[in-house]
Amino acid sequence: MASHLESSAKLGVDKGPIHLVEAGLPEQLSELGWKVQFDGHHQFEEIPTEDDPPSVSRVCEAVAKVVGDHAKKGQLPLTLGGDHSLAVGTISGTLEKYPDACVIWVDAHADINTAETTDSGNIHGMPLSFLLGIGPKVDEFAWVKPVLTPNRLVYIGLRDVDQGERRILREHGIKAFSMHEVDKYGIGRVVEMALDHVNPGRKRPIHLSFDVDALDPSVAPSTGTPVRGGLTFREGHYICEAVYETGCLVALDIMEVNPSLSDEESAKQTVAVGCSLARSALGETLL
Repeated sequence: MASHLESSAKLGVDKGPIHLVEAGLPEQLSELGWKVQFDGHHQFEEIPTEDDPPSVSRVCEAVAKVVGDHAKKGQLPLTLGGDHSLAVGTISGTLEKYPDACVIWVDAHADINTAETTDSGNIHGMPLSFLLGIGPKVDEFAWVKPVLTPNRLVYIGLRDVDQGERRILREHGIKAFSMHEVDKYGIGRVVEMALDHVNPGRKRPIHLSFDVDALDPSVAPSTGTPVRGGLTFREGHYICEAVYETGCLVALDIMEVNPSLSDEESAKQTVAVGCSLARSALGETLL
């Protein structure tokens, strides 16, 4: 069943994280009062990273162990990516420690295709189907425990959703706030409704997985699959600020920063936005 699956991580997406580090993110978070432990960007380099399901699975499983180990020590894992397929690992790690955690997925794309619904066969369009246990089993990802439930997942920022994914969202009652709702209600109301859905008592741990392509390409141009009509700079940051204010954040992903895909100025702009999103999600305020 998995023979036609592949990872289409754009060349250079694996270099994104180190650009965030070199831009001073660890020091910036230290200034916010965090005790930052940087595991190093060479951590998973011994794992072959060919663009195929077995390689993607091996990296995700290794990431799951590292994230889970940090979470079990009471630390807050911040994962810088990288292809959003990595969230199979980061969220698996979070759920190992916090099985009742909810996931706020900020993205232009739903990333919930299955082996049956995918047109492209790209693994990066399927992480949530693995985590939810939807669709036929893919042997390489048999290690993933499908403990995430549809009522503990919410999307913000969707605007490029495949037909099969729309059907999955409807059939499983998964809450999604597309850019239509952001335009209609404003980001403040959307975030409140999203939190009310997955975390009504504000007691559940939150894993925030933020793909920078949720932002409009004018804000974050250097990403693999940019889609027009996205979140503004402030809307993206407001989501992060509001999640931090709940006091429930236990894990954070900043994904799909790819400085190799555009000119130097656009790359620097996208890296700077990635850093500022992380700071906002970890307590930086405007005043």
